Amino acid sequence: MSQRIYLVIMDETDEAKGALRFAARRAVRTDGTVHILALVPQQQFVAFGGVQATIEEEARDRAEVLAMTAAGSLASESGLSPQISVRMGDGPKVVREYLGEHPEVSALVLGAAGGGNPGPLVSHFAGIAGQLPCPLMIVPGAISDEEIDRFS
Repeated sequence: MSQRIYLVIMDETDEAKGALRFAARRAVRTDGTVHILALVPQQQFVAFGGVQATIEEEARDRAEVLAMTAAGSLASESGLSPQISVRMGDGPKVVREYLGEHPEVSALVLGAAGGGNPGPLVSHFAGIAGQLPCPLMIVPGAISDEEIDRFS
């Protein structure tokens, strides 16, 4: 039997941290692993190429640090060593491309915001869940770490 792989989209939000916590606990319980995909938003056009390159490099560096920090926390808490990818571009498009390149992914795990709009990725992927190559798991942003542990 192949190993279950849980894909988590990492950013600086609490809901992303909740999704990572849920995915890590599921991975431990199912003898699986976690892939972390850190997204670098497409930067707005800047007239000077050197300035644009610096802005993009700084954004990529922030995303890499965020992903590495999340991976370190995951390793220390669960013993898992996740696979990390950092990609630039439109979030939904980048995630769809990643899923296309990694058919072994067992589930896409997203965290929804605790109130109001659930977030752009949750809204997008919930709308096309029937077309995804794997199940979509949405972790509510309003639940505590203890509840995440209990549900996972």
